[in-house]
Amino acid sequence: MGALTDIRVYLTQAHACGYWADRQARDLVLDPQEPALAAVYEPALALGFRRSGRHVYRPHCGSCSACLPIRLPVARFRPDRTQRRIAKRNADLVMTVGPARRSDELFDLYARYLGARHPDSPMAEPTPEEFDQFLIGDWSPTRFFEWRLDGRLVAVAVTDVTANALSAVYTFFDPAHEHRSLGTQAILGQIAWAAATARPHLYLGFWLKGHPKMDYKRRFQPLERLWNSHWIAFDEDRE
Repeated sequence: MGALTDIRVYLTQAHACGYWADRQARDLVLDPQEPALAAVYEPALALGFRRSGRHVYRPHCGSCSACLPIRLPVARFRPDRTQRRIAKRNADLVMTVGPARRSDELFDLYARYLGARHPDSPMAEPTPEEFDQFLIGDWSPTRFFEWRLDGRLVAVAVTDVTANALSAVYTFFDPAHEHRSLGTQAILGQIAWAAATARPHLYLGFWLKGHPKMDYKRRFQPLERLWNSHWIAFDEDRE
């Protein structure tokens, strides 16, 4: 862990859970003003933390332990039949990896995605400042994985790139191309890039048993989950 032990960690006040409407949540947050945050980010990932904006956090709820940190050992991944079919369907897309930045093209895609996914939420009308605050940390090693169809941007995976791992932060795509399963394609692209650059792990954030928006993650095997400070084989029935 090294310098991670020297960083202040804060416990937030209780707030509405982002996954279950009837629950309250609290988070452990690494000091966002810590100059060494970028240096300790990778060991923090290995301890179950993830990034949102410039904050590195991990759920720490007194009465709930539903959020399970998960990661994929890249070298051991073998796509299943559905994933192979999705990759073939999207063979006409061109993937590039570039710096995290906002452009009119990127923001337009992001706004259209949120408008389609969250039409009745304040998220449906994001501002450029919210785009920056949520997706681009001022210290983080973030890259945008972009997919284009005939030159037109159709999907973006916001991905943190460390020396030994990738961490999937967020994915947004053109709602008109939902039939392509671009969320799955984004993970397949991240896995391929991690393998090509000899990075052993892809962190996929948290998995919650029974949550419909998390079910897709368990299809990427063999997953590992954090349990008692150790990464072990994923078993969705283990408490």
